[in-house]
Amino acid sequence: MAEVKLTAVPGIPHVQTGDDVAQLILDALAAADMRLQTGDVLAVAQKIISKAEGRLVRLADVTPSARAQAVAAQTAKDPRLVELILQESDEISRMKQGVLIVAHRLGFTSANAGIDRSNVAHNGEDEAVLLLPLDPDRSAQAIRQAVGDRLGIDVGVVICDSHGRPFRLGTVGVAIGAAGIPALWDRRGEADLYGYTLEHTDVGVADEIAAAAGLLMGQAAEGRPVVLICGLALPKVDGRAADLNRPKEQDLYR
Repeated sequence: MAEVKLTAVPGIPHVQTGDDVAQLILDALAAADMRLQTGDVLAVAQKIISKAEGRLVRLADVTPSARAQAVAAQTAKDPRLVELILQESDEISRMKQGVLIVAHRLGFTSANAGIDRSNVAHNGEDEAVLLLPLDPDRSAQAIRQAVGDRLGIDVGVVICDSHGRPFRLGTVGVAIGAAGIPALWDRRGEADLYGYTLEHTDVGVADEIAAAAGLLMGQAAEGRPVVLICGLALPKVDGRAADLNRPKEQDLYR
């Protein structure tokens, strides 16, 4: 791979429930005179997927359970938010005042089950939060299929979110959905520069793509939720972001 080029796609509008995200992307690419080709990858921010799929929840509509009330008391969080976090997760990993880390139903561990208040429009006191897509891998595949049907090309799609890490400060982009690329690239058996055979090298390609795209997407008011990535030379493997989740029996830190 001689050169990899990342370009933020301009002109993506504010997304509403029911919007066709694939068409919004194609329209924005056409308006910017950006050509999409087979082998390109589209990195898409989770927020616009969640908004299109109607994953916006008004806190006023949430009734916290007794368990949510108890956890909220220990974490100093809104009981309604805690209720949603518990609904979206399989178990609590860690909690203390101001912190609630859970094993998400999608298989990864994250703070607040990925539920977000940032870049979500509010109407006075009618506060709302945004949940992750129900099935981000399926969402990625739907965009890939739509692009293929409309343009006759084969592209990869990565749905990106921002996660913290237990042993390092700062959030980084990670893939929570993927299609048309090897989310996990097994390079064991290949030789390195000195002829040694690689024995333990699985590359988290989808996460690398999400992290790189995050440099252009930003975390605040940048308004760049889609990044076009050209020049990647990847194996023809249709992976899923779920492939990146470490099996519980291999996790030495839980």
